[in-house]
Amino acid sequence: MKKLIAILVLTAISFNGFSQEDEAAQKSNIQTYTPSKLLKKGQWDIKWFNNLYTETKDLFGANGDKQDIPRNTFFTSTVDVFTGVSVNSKFNIGLLLEFRSNVIGGRDVLDVFKFDGEANSARSGFTSFAPAIKFNPIKSISNFTIQTAFHIPLVDNEVENDVFLDQKGFIFQNRFFYDYSFSSGDWQLFSELNTEYNFGKKVERDLNGVQVGGSFANNSLRLTPGVFLSYFPSSEFTILALVQHSQLISAGNEGDFSQDFTALGGGVKYQLTDVLNIETLYTGFVRGNSTGLGQTFNIGLRALF
Repeated sequence: MKKLIAILVLTAISFNGFSQEDEAAQKSNIQTYTPSKLLKKGQWDIKWFNNLYTETKDLFGANGDKQDIPRNTFFTSTVDVFTGVSVNSKFNIGLLLEFRSNVIGGRDVLDVFKFDGEANSARSGFTSFAPAIKFNPIKSISNFTIQTAFHIPLVDNEVENDVFLDQKGFIFQNRFFYDYSFSSGDWQLFSELNTEYNFGKKVERDLNGVQVGGSFANNSLRLTPGVFLSYFPSSEFTILALVQHSQLISAGNEGDFSQDFTALGGGVKYQLTDVLNIETLYTGFVRGNSTGLGQTFNIGLRALF
């Protein structure tokens, strides 16, 4: 009788262990490795993300008055590389790289991919890099992490021949991540607060009022909260909706310049292989002040191994 009980207990334990392993195996990287999740020691996470923003309307003044403008298009391509370095999966290190291509003055959207540097209408190049760390500050809340990066500019001038490329100033960035998975396993809520403090010299202009030095956003703070709601029809596929707001505060180089916008959007993610997944996103700017009123088209590839 004792032997029979022992066999039944061992069988139950084994079955439960296999069930848990099967359940874990069913979860894909897009379910498990949200931005809140830290890597294990020796793991690598490489993400290539592309954002194309295009606008034909501008919002200006305190009331966000709208006006039509010639089309401007800004393309940003980033590569983020992280690896786990701690045994307890509490600390990751990484490197962020950024490339930009901008065209203005009514040129076609896809002209950003010509990289032609045409005078008075186009600029492109690598614009910044940033060493980064990612860590879990509260041991009891494993799904809350902070990513800290220091962006180093590679541009000589923000504006050349009337074309803006990127900020010429150091940026100290902190991103706070938190996610919550509902008990059903089909829904997941992810939230982020991105904070950026912009350094840089005061804007310098020539006699014609053209910017010839400094940074438009020197000594300013940008706050960008966002909420993402994901639904998983299967472990390999997710549909998501998002809302984001961005607020630039106290840019004190030429008076009390400030800027803000709110965007709504959605997208999908798909797990192509055990290592590689793809995502696409769309956002539309629904309101703002001292900014363009446009839309973004995004696509990214992520390899995790």
